[in-house]
Amino acid sequence: MATGTEPHPQRGGVHNPTRAAITARHLRTDRWWLAPAATAAGLLAFVVYSTWRAFADTDYYAAPYVSPFYSPCLAENCRSMPHGPNADLFGSWWGISPAVIVLIFPLGFRLTCYYYRKAYYRGFWASPPACAVPEPHRRYTGETRFPLILQNIHRYFFYAALPVAGVLTYDTVLAFRDEDHAFGHMGLGSLVFLVNIVLIWAYTLSCHSCRHIVGGKLRHFSRHPVRYRMWRVVGRLNARHMLLAWASLLSVALADFYVYLVASGVFDDPRFF
Repeated sequence: MATGTEPHPQRGGVHNPTRAAITARHLRTDRWWLAPAATAAGLLAFVVYSTWRAFADTDYYAAPYVSPFYSPCLAENCRSMPHGPNADLFGSWWGISPAVIVLIFPLGFRLTCYYYRKAYYRGFWASPPACAVPEPHRRYTGETRFPLILQNIHRYFFYAALPVAGVLTYDTVLAFRDEDHAFGHMGLGSLVFLVNIVLIWAYTLSCHSCRHIVGGKLRHFSRHPVRYRMWRVVGRLNARHMLLAWASLLSVALADFYVYLVASGVFDDPRFF
């Protein structure tokens, strides 16, 4: 026999009858929706741009600059690029853009990143959209079910992101060479690449997984002074993880766009010497 106290089958979360009976959707009076809307717009813009550039398969090299989306080359169809760490692991059978191979690792690293999870959970899934604003979903299962349980492989994407950052560092060094492969060249693109790689490394090393790897399992910091100092450095970077996430996302897109403009002949790379 029904007693009138059973939970309604169509209600859950904060609207469960066992919770306070507040009829208002929320009690906030500020424009709380601006932050998740701006986050969704920024991430969506990057997704659209990176997808276009990844499948364009053109205008990704302008000596001595190679787009960070296309390096290293892991397929035969970008052998025309006269410099760079071209491993050619996939051979000629890979018919689509080689950037698709490369972007799997940095994008996987960012998609599973703790900050980006918060960003797109709020911006796209409204889970929850903002503090003190209940999510519209009936149930909350967190990251215990497919596909969100795959977020737990973030550490392994961190390992994969390290060699990618190493390759981009190599490309940055090559950005200071001239057409004769002699060092001493510095153009506007050289500075763009330098800023980008600094932000890429800062974002990568500020990762929560990096902080845990460096000092997460230590019981006595006094017995591991070197790792303790490293942990403190990573901790200071970690405090700015959100800022570094957005700054590096913007810098890598700008670096690619700069190469695209120079390679497509929109303008010549200004040189300082």
